[in-house]
Amino acid sequence: MAQPVQLGIIGGGVMGEAILSRLLSLGLYEPEQVIVSDPSPERQTLLSSQYKVLVTEDNRKAATGTVLLAVKPQGFAKVAAGLTGTPISLLLSILAGTTLTQLESAFPNLPVIRAMPNTPAQVGAGVTALAAGQWVSAGHLSIARQVFGSVGEVLEVPEPLMNAVTGLSGSGPGYVALIVEALTDGGVAAGLPRATAAQLALQTLLGSAELLKKTGMHPAELKDRVTSPGGTTIAGIASLEQAGLRSALIEAVLSATKRAQELGAK
Repeated sequence: MAQPVQLGIIGGGVMGEAILSRLLSLGLYEPEQVIVSDPSPERQTLLSSQYKVLVTEDNRKAATGTVLLAVKPQGFAKVAAGLTGTPISLLLSILAGTTLTQLESAFPNLPVIRAMPNTPAQVGAGVTALAAGQWVSAGHLSIARQVFGSVGEVLEVPEPLMNAVTGLSGSGPGYVALIVEALTDGGVAAGLPRATAAQLALQTLLGSAELLKKTGMHPAELKDRVTSPGGTTIAGIASLEQAGLRSALIEAVLSATKRAQELGAK
């Protein structure tokens, strides 16, 4: 006998698919327990054939049980208006900038959790911040942690910090990609073959991040450990400081945070 649908995903884009893929691969849901809505016929075909889940273009059909809202924030008002009266028991929103106040106004008396995952979720290495609405119970939070825990680490933050989360970890993979690309180009400029430079840049970033995570070392301590008097690393760091790398990254986070606030105000 077919199992009842327990999870609806409204929006089958990159993040919706990433979460779907991980939930199924980890066995947290069976394909027949999930329904996904997406307006694109191409996405519908892909999701249906690859994951064997129920797929529809009608958002209302996907609005049952726990619902992951994974549409563009610009389309929130239209999508929310079309879901009035549907049997949603818990709403998980990953819409950048869309506040709990906006979500709860559109879905009165419904438990709502605002979440911000990031794109490393596609390989189970993401991080998701959660902010719970006023109707959310411990049981609801447990469901959210299970859903987003499938794609990486999960932490809770106060609602006012969610835009800053978006500016840092939500947008952060773009900054990191730019850094990897720039390091690779630097290696090429110094004479390395591009493939070699790319491998060195990527693994250096991965290894450094893993070292900091596993040891709990402060980044400044790692920096000090690899800078010897009159050596190569301090020469490179001096060049980065002169170019304003530190300030540029800080400003990137602040600019992305501001943009998240603007998206929520629309």
